[in-house]
Amino acid sequence: MQRRHFPAFFSALAITCAALAASVAPLSAAAQQRIGVLMLHGKNPGNNQDPNFRPLKATFEREGWLVSLPDMPWSRGRYLEGNWDKAMTEMAAHVKTLRDQGATKIVIVGHSLGSPAALSHAARGGDANALVLLAPGHIPLGYYTYAGLKVVRDSVDEARALVAAGKGDSRERFSDINQGKQQNVITTAKDFLSYFDPASDAEMSVTAPRVPATTAVMTVIGEKDPLFSRIKAYFVDKLPANPKNKYLEVSGGHLDTPRVASDEIIKWIKTALAD
Repeated sequence: MQRRHFPAFFSALAITCAALAASVAPLSAAAQQRIGVLMLHGKNPGNNQDPNFRPLKATFEREGWLVSLPDMPWSRGRYLEGNWDKAMTEMAAHVKTLRDQGATKIVIVGHSLGSPAALSHAARGGDANALVLLAPGHIPLGYYTYAGLKVVRDSVDEARALVAAGKGDSRERFSDINQGKQQNVITTAKDFLSYFDPASDAEMSVTAPRVPATTAVMTVIGEKDPLFSRIKAYFVDKLPANPKNKYLEVSGGHLDTPRVASDEIIKWIKTALAD
């Protein structure tokens, strides 16, 4: 009697195991593809103050992705707090939090000044599988060499002189340009240079060639953006070759690029991170 039950027992067991495997497999696949996104806002707006960039957070979350949109040291309330290295340390901490929450792949999405920050993080060996650079802005080399931006060049020269005189930690008033408008920055000479020296890691043409070739980069620029005609030569063409790199031109200007390009961003991230 018992022997006649064995075949039925093992058959039922096999069916049960198969059902369990089928139920677990999709979860494992989903877990393997859990994307974490670190969003870096542009200059002056905080993480909850940009009506064009902020909505991307909900867009990413609808895809089931983990998303972090922190207030960075170049927001209106913190500008400029500390040096560039401090910003990089904060970024690394936010990425680690995404990893701790279960992210298996990391995408850094930067808007304007958030773009050079993303490039710098990757160039320094930071944790990132892909970068999305939206309306890249903040161009220390441009500020220093373009005649119309001489006010920033004068501030860089002043900061250099203060550092040379041993006064690098003295807080002074310097000049910045944001979308063509001059604004004052009160910070130390050392910290100012970390953001504005053309040779610093805040300069995209400096960091672009150092991005790992395995890190895919999407660059999006609006037709009305001040850098539209110069962005490719400025840094995009300096990125290491990667078949998944993408350069995209969209309608609109500097501020609304994240909103205009949102659908294309989602498509590219899925393709770039596909195994």
